[in-house]
Amino acid sequence: MSRAEQLGKERCAELYRTMLTIREFEEQIRFLFLEGKMPGTIHQYIGMEACAAGVCGALQDQDVIASTHRPNGHALARGLDPGDIAAELYGKSNGTCRGKGGAMHIGDLSRGMLPAIAIVGGNLPIVTGMGLAFKMRGEKRVAVSFFGDGAANEGAFHEALNMAAVYQVPAVFVCENNQYAASTSVKLAFRIEHIADRAAAYGMRGDIADGMDVLDVHQHAAEAVDLARSGKGPTLLELKTFRFCGHSRRDPCNYMTDQEKKEWKVRDPVERFPRVLL
Repeated sequence: MSRAEQLGKERCAELYRTMLTIREFEEQIRFLFLEGKMPGTIHQYIGMEACAAGVCGALQDQDVIASTHRPNGHALARGLDPGDIAAELYGKSNGTCRGKGGAMHIGDLSRGMLPAIAIVGGNLPIVTGMGLAFKMRGEKRVAVSFFGDGAANEGAFHEALNMAAVYQVPAVFVCENNQYAASTSVKLAFRIEHIADRAAAYGMRGDIADGMDVLDVHQHAAEAVDLARSGKGPTLLELKTFRFCGHSRRDPCNYMTDQEKKEWKVRDPVERFPRVLL
């Protein structure tokens, strides 16, 4: 039985609906920024929708996620209202953080999302702490950290994963490896092929999923979440993905080759998944 058959039509349709909502939202705010109608800056999630949809689709209401400077996709996948997110981007008082956080600090703890942390790697130790708190309280909750490949070279990454493994906290560390830390290729920043291989150094489970396939992401995320919830410790889950936009709105992506863009574009998760549904 395929993963789609296991999940059923309704859940698969919900995964697609989440991805499509993220894509449409991001495309709209991209035009608003380019037209000068929206203040500040923006780091977009276009191309990476399967990551947020797949992981958040495997969580329960009581679980908590922590995001990065690219939080819109995570927020929408966690169920935050698009209007509230847009209001926050405009700095309005009815935004998710009352207009005080802006584009890089979207979140609502009542909906299971810590306000995003823009510091690269900044949320990893916090997720370890949340997971430890859940464990000490005897709560069947899971803490999830979303971070990029660039954060995997920050000291906070190593410290957080080591402590999470030592205390066997119910956490999942999700590395959204979109191949570039700003403009630096993973090929220049790592001597290993898979970031998930680093999990072995901490005595932690490591796993890899296709970040362009929402069903594959959901399956691997569900396994990691279930293990964490049952007291079997944390997982470092690497999602191989790609962003179809610049690091921020002013980035022309000149460091990406046309061939590379073309190869990843063929795997667009929002365009591929409808064929599975049909």
